[in-house]
Amino acid sequence: MSALRLEDLTIARRHRLAGVRLVLTDCDGVLTDAGIYYSAEGEALRRFSVRDGMGVERLRTLAGIDTIIVTREDSPIVSRRAAKLGIEALLGIRDKLVQVAALVAARGVALSECAYIGDDVNDLALLAAVGFSACPADAEPEVLGAVDFVCRRRGGHGAFRELAEVILAARSSPSIPTPRTRSSHAAHSRTP
Repeated sequence: MSALRLEDLTIARRHRLAGVRLVLTDCDGVLTDAGIYYSAEGEALRRFSVRDGMGVERLRTLAGIDTIIVTREDSPIVSRRAAKLGIEALLGIRDKLVQVAALVAARGVALSECAYIGDDVNDLALLAAVGFSACPADAEPEVLGAVDFVCRRRGGHGAFRELAEVILAARSSPSIPTPRTRSSHAAHSRTP
């Protein structure tokens, strides 16, 4: 598959991408391949992509954008992955929209300034509420038809990294003002 280019997105979607201040991600089916290995003692293993981890790091270091995992599962493995990445994880969340709305309000961020990547029907309400929504290539059909951006990569195989790179490309595009350049751009365009 060829790589997505920023030009493939509508202008409105590029502007929404450039305004992203916080990225939210589901875990199972996005950061993992949706598979869980169980032993007689319970949950044993989940597979994460290190490329997605680099996407988290690049968002943080290149654009100052934090990432938060929002998952229905209450898993110590997910908690450890979040700690390794140096990010927050909301575990055991049944109503993602209610919890995320409260979280972002406390941070002084509007839902319209958030991007969310999810893969299943329990993600639909949050996907509809954020400024920019995305899903992996192998998301459920209802999700594929409801998002702004369908990644070319599958969950657990770089879908999050793909979204991160598209956000970074939008923010670095000279024709799209970012949150940092909007105020200075507006100040220079005022007439005396």
